[in-house]
Amino acid sequence: MVDGGDLGMIVDSLEPVTLVGGGDLTPGDLTTALSLAPILVAADGGAGSVMAAGLAPCAVIGDMDSIPPEAAAAFAAQMHPIAEQETTDFDKALRHVLAPLVIAVGFSGGRFDHELAVLHTLVRRAERPCLVLGRESITFLCPPTLSLDLAPGEVVSLFPMGSVAVASEGLRWPTGGLEFAPERLIGTSNEALGPVRLEAGAPRMLVILPRHTLTRTVAALASVSAGWPAL
Repeated sequence: MVDGGDLGMIVDSLEPVTLVGGGDLTPGDLTTALSLAPILVAADGGAGSVMAAGLAPCAVIGDMDSIPPEAAAAFAAQMHPIAEQETTDFDKALRHVLAPLVIAVGFSGGRFDHELAVLHTLVRRAERPCLVLGRESITFLCPPTLSLDLAPGEVVSLFPMGSVAVASEGLRWPTGGLEFAPERLIGTSNEALGPVRLEAGAPRMLVILPRHTLTRTVAALASVSAGWPAL
């Protein structure tokens, strides 16, 4: 459902949502994301990528400063402009989409400052479950509890965006009893011994997995019954 009258909830969907940004898309990104998240939303300039793929979004959300003119004309009825310049288009879109999960494509692999802003938004909007699909990896904020169907040897990286403890089962190097912080201790390049269970003490830990685990990870995130409350 798209509700143009309530900017607190522009898109309200019972199905996962694919959110397209204006960055580079690797071959098959849209097809892969839409096979798991069939509701299509564009963030500002991402409308150009959607149009180039011959698709139409149910909504275009952003400050509209980078949307191609032809896409703005084609999707005029779906546009929901948000004029403020204090947040990114990714933030604007994510906070106005209510869905079990958002798969974000076109938000990685470009400018590093843009990627950092995306990671910041994952933490800032912890109540909005979102997975960022990259060329080689997928990144998401760890929910309070998460069980992952992983195979032995698959890389599991944990990167804290603040001080946070994460208990774990099934990792080669267990994390129980550790206090992670970006300036002190990070947990990149760990490995699964098999299925992995994580319990995060706060909405501050990013999980980074190989891209080929996407389908299994989406299923795991979909099974999480309770996420983080809004900050």
